[in-house]
Amino acid sequence: MKKLGIIFKEASESRIKNSLKESGGFFVIKYSGLSGPDLNTLRQSLRGAKAEFFVIRNNIARRALKDLNNGDLLKLVEGPSGFVFAKDEPVGTSKILYNFSKDHESLKLEGGYLDNRVINKKDIETLAKLPSRQVLLAQALMAMKSPITGFVMVLKGNLRKLVYCIEQIKNNKGGKNGK
Repeated sequence: MKKLGIIFKEASESRIKNSLKESGGFFVIKYSGLSGPDLNTLRQSLRGAKAEFFVIRNNIARRALKDLNNGDLLKLVEGPSGFVFAKDEPVGTSKILYNFSKDHESLKLEGGYLDNRVINKKDIETLAKLPSRQVLLAQALMAMKSPITGFVMVLKGNLRKLVYCIEQIKNNKGGKNGK
């Protein structure tokens, strides 16, 4: 029969692996110095972005991350580390983490793993400064719609000129018939 500690370690390792499969990426943060209520506030704000904050022992985390075969990623997991798995939109999660770290100096952004590449603190800040997915989609739609709108306006202007020209011809002929 397995000891309880081994069962817990295996469950934690499988949880990280499952979260990696579901989310495709995560952020590594250093949380030492944060109070319990601050951590709860962080967890609640991350739930709103469909993200999950997970604290695990470093050796278990390293074992779970060895499948990714990236030494730079294993270097991020030193000291008290937490993982934030972004399940929906990594930009929204990075904004929450970045804004929270500005308000709470004890929270340090270390890096992460997104789209099969390791990212650093500056990458997280860059992600946080990007517009949200909805804004980017709206901007792309406006960019695609703009040439069509311009074409319609050109056609509308030509039709308006044609109507104006016909109206002038009608007025000129009408004026001659009246005399």
